[in-house]
Amino acid sequence: MAAKLRGEYLAPHIRQQDWGQSFQTTSQGVDLIMTIGLALLVSADPVTVHLFSHALKGLSISPDVCPEVPAAVGLLNRRKFDAVIVDLQLGGQSGLIFDEARLSRSNARAVTFAISGCDVEGAASPKKSEFVFERPLSTKSIRNTLKPAYGLILRERRRYFRCPISIPVLILRNGTQQVRCNSVNISEGGMALSTFVPLVSGESVRVQFTLPNHKEPFLVESTICWSRTGHLGVRFVSISDEHKSELQIWLSRRLEEMLPEFVAGQFRKAEAGLNV
Repeated sequence: MAAKLRGEYLAPHIRQQDWGQSFQTTSQGVDLIMTIGLALLVSADPVTVHLFSHALKGLSISPDVCPEVPAAVGLLNRRKFDAVIVDLQLGGQSGLIFDEARLSRSNARAVTFAISGCDVEGAASPKKSEFVFERPLSTKSIRNTLKPAYGLILRERRRYFRCPISIPVLILRNGTQQVRCNSVNISEGGMALSTFVPLVSGESVRVQFTLPNHKEPFLVESTICWSRTGHLGVRFVSISDEHKSELQIWLSRRLEEMLPEFVAGQFRKAEAGLNV
C-alpha cells in the first residue's frame, strides 16, 4: 500500500515508488527507466486507457489506472499523484474525483485533466478540471494537451521530491542540549533524520546543515513532525528567501542527475520554461 504523504517527510523504510519515483521493469526484473511523475488515470474504456498510457509513458509519466470512481477516490486518500485524469463518460459521479483531489492534503496541487464525455448522457461537466481532452482522442491530440501542462507537473514533482542524502545536521533545542545527527533525505519542506535521541512530535527546533558544495550553512526554524525509533521528521517552518532558492536549485539538479538523459532533457526544458 502506498504511503500517506500528507505533508510528512518520509521515514527511511518507505519504498522509492511510494514517493513518486516509479520504474518500468523488464521481464527479467531489471529496472530500466525511472519516470518523473505519477498520474491517476480514471477510465473504464480500454481504448482510452491504451492511448493515454502510451502518451503518458512518452513523457516519462507512469499511469495508475483505475476503472471506477469509488476506487479512485480511495486511491486519492492513500497516494500522492502529480496529475489526475478523469474520463467524464464514467457519469456524473466522476466530478467527485476532482472534489476529492482538491480536499486532499496530498493531492490538492495535482494538475487535473478531464476527458470529454462526448455528449454522452449523464457525463459530468469538465469545468472542475484545469485541462480538457476533447474526443475523438488520438495519441497526438493527447500529447498536444499534455505538453502545456508538463511544466506544472514537473513543478509539483520537484516540490515534494525527497533527495536521499546523508549530511551532518545539528538540532538546536530551546534550553537543552544540542543533538548531532545525520540526514536521511531532504526536500523543499523538510528533512528525515537518523538519531536515537528522543524528540517529541510538535517540538519547535532549529536545524543547521550545509548542502554539499556549499560554504554557508542553513539555519532553519523547524518543527518535529514525526518521531520513530532511530528516525524523525523535521518540517521547515521559516526559511529565508535566499536559502529557499538555493535549496530549490540544488534539489532540481539532484533530481535531474537521477534521471536518464532523455527524461533529464525534458526536465531541463520544463524548468527553463518555469523560470522565464
